[in-house]
Amino acid sequence: MTGFIERALDSAWLWLIARICLAVVFVASGLAKLVDFDGGLAEMRAAGLEPAILFNLLTAATLLGGSAVILADRLVWLGAGALVVFLVATILVVHTFWSKTGPEAQIALFFALEHVSVAGGLIAAAIASDQRRRLRWRG
Repeated sequence: MTGFIERALDSAWLWLIARICLAVVFVASGLAKLVDFDGGLAEMRAAGLEPAILFNLLTAATLLGGSAVILADRLVWLGAGALVVFLVATILVVHTFWSKTGPEAQIALFFALEHVSVAGGLIAAAIASDQRRRLRWRG
């Protein structure tokens, strides 16, 4: 059984599945901002971000561009870094649990903690991509 697990952890197919799982939320959100452009503008305005059109386009580009390089397993550190910055900025602008009270504060805190966890996954993916590349060069 250990041999199967080791082969799976080293496999290209599991690495691809991991990257897809990590990127799916960003791809979906980025596409939503383009497909429902008015909805994306409303989100930006609700967060106080003007000009909303610029922030919506920059957000979509960050989400889709960061996801693309992660999915392609090229410059994963760059895509992951851009998405981590995006997540931290979202916490600071949108999920401001420290400025809310009651259930609204609790929901904002849960979203902020979720963003921190996903940021950790992005950092882990960048490390894993780098280590996989180094092992291929040595092997």
